[in-house]
Amino acid sequence: MPDRSLSESDICDQFITPSIVGAGWDSTTQIRREYSFTAGRVTVRGQTATRGPRKRADYLLSYQPNLPLAVVEAKGPNQPIGGGMQQALAYAESLQVPFVFTSNGTGFIFHDRTGNSTPVERQIALDEFPSPRDLWSRYQAANGLSDDAVALARHPFYDDFGGKEPRYYQRNAVQCAVEAVARGKRRVLLAMATGTGKTYTAFQIIWRLWKAKRAKRILFLVDRNILADQTITNDFKPFGQVMTKIRHRMADTSYEVYLALYQAITGTEESADIYKQFSPDFFDLIVIDECHRGSARETSAWRAVLDYFESAIHLGLTATPKETKDVSTLTYFGDPIYTYSLKQGIDDGFLAPYKVVRIDLDRDLQGWRPSAGMQDDLGQDIEDRIYNQKDMDRVLVLNQRTKLVAQKVVEYMRKTDPYGKTIVFCENIDHASRMRRALINEVADKYPEEVTNVSKFVVQITGDNDEGKLALDDFIHPERRYPVIATTSKLLSTGVDAKTCKLIVLDQSIQSMIEFKQIIGRGTRIHEDTGKLWFTVMDFKKATELFADPDFDGEPEIIIDGTGGTGGPGGDDDGTDPPITPPPPEGSTRYVIGDLPVSVVAERVQYLDAYGNLITESLTDYTKRAVHEKYATLEDFLQGWESTDRKRAILDELAEQGLLLEELREQVGADYDPFDLICHIVYGQPPLTRQERAAQVRKRDVFTKYGQKARAVLDALLDKYSDQGLLAVEDLAVLRVQPISNLGTTVEILQSFGGKDGYLAAMHELERALYSPAA
Repeated sequence: MPDRSLSESDICDQFITPSIVGAGWDSTTQIRREYSFTAGRVTVRGQTATRGPRKRADYLLSYQPNLPLAVVEAKGPNQPIGGGMQQALAYAESLQVPFVFTSNGTGFIFHDRTGNSTPVERQIALDEFPSPRDLWSRYQAANGLSDDAVALARHPFYDDFGGKEPRYYQRNAVQCAVEAVARGKRRVLLAMATGTGKTYTAFQIIWRLWKAKRAKRILFLVDRNILADQTITNDFKPFGQVMTKIRHRMADTSYEVYLALYQAITGTEESADIYKQFSPDFFDLIVIDECHRGSARETSAWRAVLDYFESAIHLGLTATPKETKDVSTLTYFGDPIYTYSLKQGIDDGFLAPYKVVRIDLDRDLQGWRPSAGMQDDLGQDIEDRIYNQKDMDRVLVLNQRTKLVAQKVVEYMRKTDPYGKTIVFCENIDHASRMRRALINEVADKYPEEVTNVSKFVVQITGDNDEGKLALDDFIHPERRYPVIATTSKLLSTGVDAKTCKLIVLDQSIQSMIEFKQIIGRGTRIHEDTGKLWFTVMDFKKATELFADPDFDGEPEIIIDGTGGTGGPGGDDDGTDPPITPPPPEGSTRYVIGDLPVSVVAERVQYLDAYGNLITESLTDYTKRAVHEKYATLEDFLQGWESTDRKRAILDELAEQGLLLEELREQVGADYDPFDLICHIVYGQPPLTRQERAAQVRKRDVFTKYGQKARAVLDALLDKYSDQGLLAVEDLAVLRVQPISNLGTTVEILQSFGGKDGYLAAMHELERALYSPAA
């Protein structure tokens, strides 16, 4: 039996690891200790962000690299043998590991998640730990892998020998896809949120099938030129000379890996269908990127490509499975064999969280009706009816509205990150052009230092603008300052890897959940080097109401009576800007009015709560609910505050509950202590500023018992509290900071209180004086 005084680490070293190694597991290649598999959720507080703890398994046991079989959770000798089982099962579910063990050094609890063991969970002795071959045999049986399929299922991942390895969910997706093919599945669908590395995942799947000679020739289909080019130079680079991009509508059969635009291999005439230059059985595997955009529509030209190469394996990649009457990703491919959602990505810390700034304009909400016989700036008679939000910048162009939107965008940028990359989504190309002009004028006014650079500060990136498309590489490059703002309609909604995008502006009516997800995906990538850990969505068109739709982060149901889909090729031949939202009908009149005033009628900020959901109630109501979960009454809170030595512990605990302290400070006032913010917002108490609390403590002269030097230190600490708050004075490190350090060394200051314990007692007395009812 383990000594009760041993630590958890001792239990691992002396009991658990020897038992695992003794069962035949290689300590170098098969056992990973303290395996962290998430990045730690990003929490935003005001304009700063911090990462939470990573999820970490004590042991991850793998049959071979990237083929994990078991999680082992260790506990100290004073914990039950199965004490860590719930946590271990949660880790195993994320990692898609079938076997789970817990131990406190006296033996193991073994849980078989495959359901093939009776009982499912049982205790085994230290010397009964299963061997790698034993667990692999169980895995093979549970996953329905025949002996022939095992060779493919075990074929190794690509290793660049640079230390890069797949994230856990990428490894899950790859293994699920490869095993599905090994079992004979012909249509496979992966649903992974934008920014989670779908192309890298596809590369690993293709690499393994190609190296195993299960797929000798592969076609990778995309619908944007930039996607094909990024893929060739980045994730697919290891394919080297065997890879080509189909260009100039010419088919060269001498390669093994082909990348192509749908639009480049199909045409309106059968003679223009370049893909038919290949024989129907030429490709063994076709990977369809963004497959929701038309490949699942029975009447689309894109679908015709898949039907022609029917004998090939079809692998669909999407962040947004599409389900309407005419377009059904799920009906064509079947249910996704693996899903990794935006919410999961944010929770794991691989994707950036966001906050939403909703700005409502009077003409949008209240509508506007022209006076009788009114003409617009172009001399057109304006139709007599009420125009509202759905008409703005489609049927009715209000130049003052465009100017106001530009003002709010630049105002927010100046307040947060003046050079944060910003994408403004507009209704159409004309709107994007006018918005660029308004933003240039606003930047020239608000950024006097950039007046000579405004032409490169703001660019229009749309399908018809060659100069703007040339600026795209600079816009997405993390180390290039310009351009800062890009206006667009559709071109930047998908596929553009803008890792440093910090602000997404929606001045576009968005009805499609797919399009909305794709646009939000422009901001979800994290870029640690530039400090991009979160982003903001600024919404002028109520588009963010789609966040409340269950389909935003859920799996879609098949819709029987939906309207027609929008799949199929469109836009320019190079696949740069296919239309998604239809423009006004051809020949319809667009009215332009330059002097009609427009104003903001409402503006509010929405945040993500502790569970990753967008807060739709007021910040006050949300704060009350979050704090009441821990402290139901004012007395409960005061008792907790008084009994806790370090107040930071209470604030950290409330932050985990979802308390948005910085946001409260912005709303109520920066001069209030967290104590007063909570008491005022949650319990309706009149607040005191830090300066008022410090002044009342001085007025009561509560430190007369201390010597002259100690009183000087306490007085300096009160000044520090007035300026920065209690958290700034709780740490002993404050004694090394001016002006307190001018009163002596840390040792000398502590001695003036009779030692460290005396100083801490004085600090507690100071805190009681600050927060006593008399204060």
